[in-house]
Amino acid sequence: MSEELILVPMVFLGLPWIIMHYITKWKTAATITNDDETLLEELYNLAKRLDERMDTVERLVASDNPEFKPARLRHDLEVDNEPLRELDRLLADKGARK
Repeated sequence: MSEELILVPMVFLGLPWIIMHYITKWKTAATITNDDETLLEELYNLAKRLDERMDTVERLVASDNPEFKPARLRHDLEVDNEPLRELDRLLADKGARK
């Protein structure tokens, strides 16, 4: 009889509570928070500034050495700029929704 008193609440209260707990944990872990979005936006802006600095360094080196050919993405090539434009559009859309 005492085993039934323990088993019934465990099945009807404990099991659903455990399932709901882990479902809630799973749903909150799958979403990006506002802090994450802010961090990503800051990192994107930092990357853009570093890219501009790199362009400046490459121009300076190229002016001193005409044989210099940069081996990275080029700001003046359309194929390199399209993903950046798409990211800029997404950030602008996000900013417009706020």
